[in-house]
Amino acid sequence: MIALVDCNSFYACCEQVFRPDLLGKPVVVLSNNDGCIIAANKEAKAITDIPMFEPVFKIKDQLMAHKVNFFSSNYTLYGEMSQRVMNILGTFSPNVEVYSIDEAFADLSGMKNVSLNEYGHLIKDTIFKNTGLPVGVGIAPTKGLAKLANKMSKKITENNHVFVIDSEEKRIEALKWCKIGDVWGIGRKHAERLKNIGVYNAFQFTEISLKWVRKEMTVVGERTWRELKGEPCNKFVIQPPPKKGIGTAKSFGIKLPDLERIEEACAYYISEVSEVLRAQKSCATYVQVFIVTNYHSNVDKQYSNSRTITLDIPTNDTFKLIAVARKALIEIYKPGYRYKKVGVNLTGIIPQDYVQGNLFHQPSKLNNDKLIKTFDAINRKFGKATISSGLVGTRVKEWELIKKERSPRYTTQWGELLKVGSNK
Repeated sequence: MIALVDCNSFYACCEQVFRPDLLGKPVVVLSNNDGCIIAANKEAKAITDIPMFEPVFKIKDQLMAHKVNFFSSNYTLYGEMSQRVMNILGTFSPNVEVYSIDEAFADLSGMKNVSLNEYGHLIKDTIFKNTGLPVGVGIAPTKGLAKLANKMSKKITENNHVFVIDSEEKRIEALKWCKIGDVWGIGRKHAERLKNIGVYNAFQFTEISLKWVRKEMTVVGERTWRELKGEPCNKFVIQPPPKKGIGTAKSFGIKLPDLERIEEACAYYISEVSEVLRAQKSCATYVQVFIVTNYHSNVDKQYSNSRTITLDIPTNDTFKLIAVARKALIEIYKPGYRYKKVGVNLTGIIPQDYVQGNLFHQPSKLNNDKLIKTFDAINRKFGKATISSGLVGTRVKEWELIKKERSPRYTTQWGELLKVGSNK
């Protein structure tokens, strides 16, 4: 059996954990630069006239009128809270597959003499007790059915956030309950195609012929069809494969016309992605840098460009990657424009043990390995960007994302720890 554990309204609930005064009140979380609503708790979702993904400036009066509490994205906090949840799951199962920041599959095979319903409630209650985060638990023989069971655990009140598909009767009940558009693995276009042939729920989908599924929905549709019939097709992925490409691109808090601050932002982003590269023990062969203006502006002149440079020898050295990225940026930068975003991508990623030398490359006299390891150790201990390349500069606050409503990073920054006081 497989359990899918999914945090409810994860971003919003992370904010409420450290603000108990917000329990039972509407809470929403905003996207980068406080642009639009990307997450909401159940109280906020109940306010039907507040649309998701709507620019905040258009609906700020509505938010205020409904006394909605809104926060800037705090991904440092969300990531750390997610790790706590995954660590707790690891105490309930030897095999946990982290599917996303707020959900994971847990292998419960071999628990024949255990009440799975009671075990599901124990998982739910333990996570809530230790983190304050509410979760739903769905348990079933396959991943596809576990996703469905999880949905039923939260949508049907009587299930109390835990539902187990452990019999043929429950499987059929769940399939008949689930609309075809809500099936994990069936996208909008396939859902419309299925409706056109009279398939409106998951049970009807499992009743059509496998031949039709193979022809019209390829191997992915076949896996979904088999999983819903109780046949496991999606294997557990305990250790995710190394990333084939690592990149980041964030809009500036203000439009930047000068090359110097854009260079600093580019160096900062390279520092971020190179840490990820080293964490998976890989090196990059190509470095891409791109810059864009704000295409939504009717006032600014528009320009965008990108440049990709092939490294003589693949590397994960922050300083070497910054130097190459800076060269690419200088080539594509044009004065006279106000830039909205710079982005970097590292591709051609290979294991660091497979890197070959280059007969025509003059090796550097400096060995940065020990320095880089020291950088990583300090930043792991004291927080992101505690120490960095001088090219990153000291003006991050001039160009970083707007986050006026960001809550403190309660769990990772000494200066932002929650303070408990007394009125006495």
